[in-house]
Amino acid sequence: MYLTKEEERILNGEFGEGTQKAIELLVAIGDAYDAEKMIPISRAHAASSGQEGDLYFVELLANGGARCKVPTSTNPVYDIEYFDRLFEIPKDEGEVARRVMEAYKRVGAILSWSCVPYMAENIPLYGETVAFSESSATPYVNSVIGAGTNREAAQSALAAGVIGKTPKYGLHIKHNRKGTVLVKAEAALKDEFDYTLLGYYVGKRIGYGIPVLTGISRRPNTEELINFCAMSNTSGAISMFYIPGFTVEASTVEEAFQGDTPRDKITVTDHELKQTYEELQTTSGKIDFVMLGCPHYTLRQIEEVARLLNGKKIHNDVSFWICTSATAKILAERIGIVDIIDKAGGHVVVDTCIDEPCWVAYRDKVGMTDSPKCAYYRRFKEAIVARLRDCVEAAIEGKWG
Repeated sequence: MYLTKEEERILNGEFGEGTQKAIELLVAIGDAYDAEKMIPISRAHAASSGQEGDLYFVELLANGGARCKVPTSTNPVYDIEYFDRLFEIPKDEGEVARRVMEAYKRVGAILSWSCVPYMAENIPLYGETVAFSESSATPYVNSVIGAGTNREAAQSALAAGVIGKTPKYGLHIKHNRKGTVLVKAEAALKDEFDYTLLGYYVGKRIGYGIPVLTGISRRPNTEELINFCAMSNTSGAISMFYIPGFTVEASTVEEAFQGDTPRDKITVTDHELKQTYEELQTTSGKIDFVMLGCPHYTLRQIEEVARLLNGKKIHNDVSFWICTSATAKILAERIGIVDIIDKAGGHVVVDTCIDEPCWVAYRDKVGMTDSPKCAYYRRFKEAIVARLRDCVEAAIEGKWG
């Protein structure tokens, strides 16, 4: 891969060990994918976590004096003191999370601790070149916004944020952004849970590729698109998709495929969505907790929870959690909807998600969620996946089914 004089100097360690380690990773990735050169990026998002796998690399860069050259936001970790009071977090795990958060601060990252940075804290514009990791972020940035990113790892995204560049390969090349599979949607897509099931089915069926969806009669809203992105990149590896007429880069099916023929064609009816729903269930009956916000809930979704819980009480044997961003919670507090959820016995928490060790108390419990991605992480014994209103009803009754 061709390097500029400045890039060679960084690689030789002239700008410090931290930036040297960052560019070493990027050069290795570029070589692996036959990238011709590095290209500038305007922002990055690192899928950080409060776990050992993330700690090593961010401390390596921070200890070497590296600083982010472009805005670089962070994924959830968790509030150590808050969860330790509730669940008694093992000291060694709490220390890992503390060190991760401190290291990201030292490298100058945006400490957003949210998996939906494209909603508030780090929003790309159409046509920007960026380096985003996180399962919903990559397809949302590529498909809904029309910026360009590969499916980065936490480490490669952080390295790109430090250097301000990324190798030119994959979805940074127009030819690689063409559709690969035609998906005819014949199901009645009524709400965001239907898009959740659609995304999970499409990802599982395609695996790796770029689906082009037809048959969608109305413009999906933000939450429907977020859920489609997250679930298709959980059951599969979908870094980009097209809904011609609604997503930004292609107004027609032909344009989405760049004139090529689809490698495959699939049809999704109500039957496939029903089958997907049934496959996601592992149990029924008594539940121990409800977990919402995977990906982080938007303000509109928190408002809907408050509407469903208003004047009601969650069962004494059920814990009820909503994970969201700090930005969304502040706004929810200002308009009074967090108070409604608190009075019902629920909790709105920021900076964390189900894929963190802070939920250790639930490892032998039965959880209910509206997110197959949440169930996929399996931080608990059994999972029930259902629509939001069903999750709220079960939380009030203490059981489902």
